[in-house]
Amino acid sequence: MTTPLTQARISEEIAEQREAYAKAVAAGAPGRSHPDRDYAPYRSSVLRHPGKPLVALHDPEAVELSGPVFGVTDVTALDHDLTRRHRGEPLGERIRVTGRVLDRDGRPVRGQLVEVWQANASGRYAHQRDDHPAPLDPNFTGVGRCLTDDQGAYEFVTVKPGAYPWRNHVNAWRPAHIHFSLFGNAFTQRLITQMYFPGDPLFAYDPILQSVTDDSARRRLVATYDHDLSTPEWSLGYRWDIVLDGPAATWIEEGR
Repeated sequence: MTTPLTQARISEEIAEQREAYAKAVAAGAPGRSHPDRDYAPYRSSVLRHPGKPLVALHDPEAVELSGPVFGVTDVTALDHDLTRRHRGEPLGERIRVTGRVLDRDGRPVRGQLVEVWQANASGRYAHQRDDHPAPLDPNFTGVGRCLTDDQGAYEFVTVKPGAYPWRNHVNAWRPAHIHFSLFGNAFTQRLITQMYFPGDPLFAYDPILQSVTDDSARRRLVATYDHDLSTPEWSLGYRWDIVLDGPAATWIEEGR
């Protein structure tokens, strides 16, 4: 009989990974903003990355021929507002999430397609494979997109997602988060990551977030509450910048 995998065991493994990383850095190893692809506490990660060497490109410039092309005619004025995609108002705490997309030198990345998807306020996705026994919201699908402006800024209006269970181990819960996807100027530059909310008590228990063993890199995944972004009697405001590369790069899902 297989012994159930408990949160206590997962927490022990997270602590072991953090200690090993701290010792490696103390011994002179470089800091790592991105997690190992086969991070053990995240059990399914072994199934979520290539098991064979990557294929070398003999003509790297050929990749640019398949680069994405998105323009203002492809994204409508309402695509950024997840609360206005249906006839009624969605349930939950309305929020505004904004920030800038920057390169490694802090320069704005203009015309960048930014897509988001998330669970509803009850912690359930509008997806046929999500069988979490929480209510669906008929007025919330949980997807949106926008293009960055000349200052590299993006903005979304949505509702704060709820935490939800997943089957990594017994009593596993994911902190509230929003998935982000950025396409860059070519498909090889696509970045997929997650934004978290400050002060969430589930941070320490989540092996996906804790797979980013570097403390400063992990903190960069947490948005900042900005009262000046809050709209009176309407929504709360959060700010979260995304850095595409360099030492301060935002963590990329699946590693680099």
